Parts: sequence; structure tokens; C-alpha cells
Amino acid sequence: MTTDRKILLMLLPFWTPQVPPLGICSLKTYLQQYGFNVKTCDANNDSRFREIYYRYFNALQGMIPPDRQGNFFTLGHHVLRNHLLAYQRKEDNELYLRLVKQLIFHHFYSDAAITQAMALDLIVADFYTTLDSFIEQKLKEEKPNVLGLSVFDDTLPASVFTFKRAKELIPGIKTVMGGGIFSDQLSPGSDNYNRFIEESNQYLDAMIIGEGETLLLKWLQGDLPDTRRVFSLEDVNHELLDISRCPITDFSDIQMDDYPYLSHFSSRSCPFQCSFCSETVAWGKYRKKSAVKVVEEFAELYRKYGRQLFLMSDSLLNPVIDDLSSRLIESGPAIYWDGYLRVEPKACDMERTLHWRRGGFYRASLGIESGSERILEAMDKRISIDQIKSTVAALAFAGIKTTTLWIVGYPGETEEDFLCTLDLIEELKDDIYEIFCTPFNVYQSGQVNSSRWGSGIQPLFQPEFDGMLPLKTYVRSEGTPSRQTAFQRLNRFVAHFKKLGIPAPVTMDELYRADERWRSLHLNAVPPLTAFRERHHYIDECKNMKKQIVPRNTIQQLGEFNF
Repeated sequence: MTTDRKILLMLLPFWTPQVPPLGICSLKTYLQQYGFNVKTCDANNDSRFREIYYRYFNALQGMIPPDRQGNFFTLGHHVLRNHLLAYQRKEDNELYLRLVKQLIFHHFYSDAAITQAMALDLIVADFYTTLDSFIEQKLKEEKPNVLGLSVFDDTLPASVFTFKRAKELIPGIKTVMGGGIFSDQLSPGSDNYNRFIEESNQYLDAMIIGEGETLLLKWLQGDLPDTRRVFSLEDVNHELLDISRCPITDFSDIQMDDYPYLSHFSSRSCPFQCSFCSETVAWGKYRKKSAVKVVEEFAELYRKYGRQLFLMSDSLLNPVIDDLSSRLIESGPAIYWDGYLRVEPKACDMERTLHWRRGGFYRASLGIESGSERILEAMDKRISIDQIKSTVAALAFAGIKTTTLWIVGYPGETEEDFLCTLDLIEELKDDIYEIFCTPFNVYQSGQVNSSRWGSGIQPLFQPEFDGMLPLKTYVRSEGTPSRQTAFQRLNRFVAHFKKLGIPAPVTMDELYRADERWRSLHLNAVPPLTAFRERHHYIDECKNMKKQIVPRNTIQQLGEFNF
């Protein structure tokens, strides 16, 4: 391949567009240094796809009794993803409609009628008609020599369809796929992965597994064997990108007004290895930029795009949060930033969280997972319940939004463990900005503990549906709790936090109401999301926060993992 090739990088539906797609925009930025002509496209903001999305979910929700909906959008995405995949592969319509009914049952434990399955099928048919028109128009406009798609679980159906259509519409086009799906559903070594490699031979020229910049560049330049289709860090001697030398991400192709946040990053990978996670498996060794460089990049992105609110893609902000806050307080425009934070001793310190608040820290997404010490130990979380309580309280006192993330049905979870989780949520209710929970998911490979769980899992759906389900969903075949018990607990979990008045917002209106509640509970609350949608209005209240009187924090849990 040569550098005069034109490349189109896309993210297809369905992906929630809170931020512009950092992955494909970072790849564009990197490749442009080497003379490539690269365009990026996020199809998720096309109004036609959003309308179909809500039609499907409104129809699906109407089929499920309210007390069985659980975390509806998370579970609904599982149904939609498999439905979209099955639609492309159906041959026997009766068997296909039975599968749709099974998808609904195994995610909500509620029976749907054939007529309801047919109603959903009509919406899926509309989706593919719309996608076909969209792809044909985009390829006609851009005329790329190379089509690259960043693929995640929920974007795989549209991606497979698009790769096939691209081969039909532009003979000779090269197709390449990367993305997070290789960390779970298509993790190397799994049955799903092996089957996909075989079946994609006719429409997919290359797959990039893991960090993509160096691998994609070498593939485009012809430096990787053309006798192979799959490439990973092993093919470049595990050479990882020096992220400190990467140019600032180019979002120029993206309609920025479509997103409430701009995206940025200060590190890659994670310094921890929680048993259910795939982050370190995907990214390799943990790396971070200097705080000085990140602040300079914030300032340049603010000047270029006029955005003050950022969602950080870092796996964890703990290793950088102190220095980054200090630098942002000292220099540059007021920047507000949001991201994942680990419960740890220093996050229990209210003086410190106020320091973060002055540095613009806006929201902390906390992977709490469970209220049971026993389950936290089984997960290898290396945190305590007292640390959880102190961290959430310290962040809330500073006015920083707290998004708490929980897992229901982890292997070995008992009813007593689950009740501990509900009790902890009740105790923390006024200090939780929003709450999200998911049932535990297991994969054949890709997770830190895959080798332990892999021998005790089995496919969820009967073999008769295998032809329509290229991605098998796996469940544990032994041990407690059962899948049905876990989903029952999920419904109880949702009922519990709704009774307590804790939000789990999905739409923008729900986010605005969650902001109103937060400001009514906490005097130091960060500005509402609506404030940042007024581009001409500069917000700098974080830099002007006065010294606060900090109540004594009585829980002092010192530990080994104090960054």
C-alpha cells in the first residue's frame, strides 16, 4: 500500500454519542503525519438512526412488565445487537421469530408474542434499509481506497453489513477492523473469534487487535505480511505508542455541536487488574503523559473547539488527578473534566477532593461493584466498604458528581451479599449523583479471570439458533447465583434505587433533572450540564471557589495502593 490512498474511518450505530469518537479521530491524527488522506465519520448522530433506535426501544419496553425491565437500556442493547445479527443471517422465518422471542425471554424473563417479535422485525428492516442508503451515499462522496471501522459489541451488526456492501460498491477497496470488541465478544482464542475469522474472509482484509496506531500504519505501508489477516502487538515486538509524543486529536470532520462533551486522554491502560476487566489485556502496559502536557493540550483544544467540558477516556484518573488539578489551577483556561476514578485512601480526604474540584474535576465514575466485603475481595478490587463510604462522601462534599457503577450476580454472590449492596446504596443515597448496574457477564477469554471461569461456562441459546448467532452468549454452567437469580436481583436493585430517588439518567432531560437534584443536595455542586451548552458563556467558578470549612473525616483507611 502507498501513502496516496484515501482512508475513511467510521463508527457505526449503535453507540451512545456523548463524545466524538476518540479512537478513529486519534488514528486520523496519527496517520496524517505520514501523508495519508483520512476522513472520519460518526454515523450515530444521523437523526434517522436515532429515530429507529428509539422506535425499537419504545416497542421493546412496551412488551416487558415494569418490574422485569431491570437496567432496561443495557439489557435492551443485548437484545438489539443479537436481533440485528440474526436478521442478516435468517433463512427460516419461523425459526428466526422464535429466536427473537428467546432473546427477549433470556434478557428479561418475560414472554413475547409472535406478533410482537414481528413488530420489532419491521423496525430492524427499516434500519438496514436506512443503513444501506447511508453507506452508499458516504462511499460515493468519499471514494475511499481503504475503509476502517472501529467496532464494539453493539456496532458489530452494522459493521459487518457495511464491510460487505463496501466490497460490492467499490471493487478493490481494502477493509480493516479494530476496536474494543476484540477485548470481549471476539477475544482471541474464543470460539466466537475463531468463527468470525473464518466467516469474514470474503469481506474483511485485516483485523487490528489492541492499540491501533502503529499496527495500522505498518499495514497501510505494506510492512506486515500480506499472507495474514490478523495483527496484534506481537507483530511489532509489543512496541507501545509513546502517547506523550502524539499530536493533539483532530476532530475537524465531526459535527461538535452533537455532543455534550469533548474527549481527551492523559493515559492508556490501567495499573490494576480487576478479575472481570479486560482493559490491561487490550492496552498492555500502563502509560501516562505529564500533567504539563495534558494542560497544554486542554488549552489548545479549548481554543480550537471552544469546549470547556471534557470526558476523559483514561481507564483510571487516580495516577494523574493530583498533578493535573494543580496545573489546571495554576494556568490556562478553566477546564472541567470527567472520568473514571478508583476508590482509594487519598480520595477519602475532603481537602484533596476540594483541590480536585478547584482544578475542574467535574464527575467521578466509580466502579464500586458491590457492598459486600467478601465479593470485593473475590473481585480483587483491593478496596474496603469504609473506603467506599469515605470516597463517595468526600467527592459529594466537594460538589463533584458521583456516578456509581455496580455488578449484580458476580460468581459466588449470596443473598446476604446482595442485601449488603442494597444497604450500602441506601446509606449513600444523598451522595450518589447517578447509579448504573449491570449483570455479571462472562466470556471465554479476554478477562483477567477468564482461565478460571472458562471451563465452567456454556452457550445461553440452543444449538438450533447457532446459524443466526455468530456471537454466542455464554453463561456459567455451575455455581451460584444462576443467571435467572442474578437478573431477579437486578430488578430488585433498580426498584431499590428508584424508591430512594437516585437517578439513572439516559436522556438529556433526565440528566438535567439529575443536575437539579444534585444542586439541591450539595452547596459546592458543579455547574449543571446545561451551562456548558451555551458556547458563548465562559465558566470559571472552579477557579474562584473560596476556602471551605472541611468537616473532620473520621474514616481513615490507609492502604498499600495510595498513588
